Amino acid sequence: MNKKWSKTNPRILSLISSLEEASRSNEARIWREIARRLQAPSNNHAEVNVSKINRYASEGETILVPGKVLGSGVLESAVTVAALDFSRSAADKIQQAKGTCITIEQLLQDNPKGSRVRILR
Repeated sequence: MNKKWSKTNPRILSLISSLEEASRSNEARIWREIARRLQAPSNNHAEVNVSKINRYASEGETILVPGKVLGSGVLESAVTVAALDFSRSAADKIQQAKGTCITIEQLLQDNPKGSRVRILR
């Protein structure tokens, strides 16, 4: 007997449907890609350290992590980071660097076209 697995977290289910709707209505393929990545099993979601954000992001850039941001490393530039979740130390380090931590839902509301957003995995 095969058991079919499905997502049970209502926040992720709602986010996936919102991303797919935004992708259709705004013709923004970025939201379809993020929805696809979030539909994968949660142990396949991205886990990005602050050091990786520091390596690939420039000042004032918007970074999207379809998973969790972890606190290992140092952030030297002020960036906006949107993610599914943040560790406490990661949020502190981003805010100490004059950056901003927001949810993917907030990014979707602020930037429905998904322009000028860099995805890190």
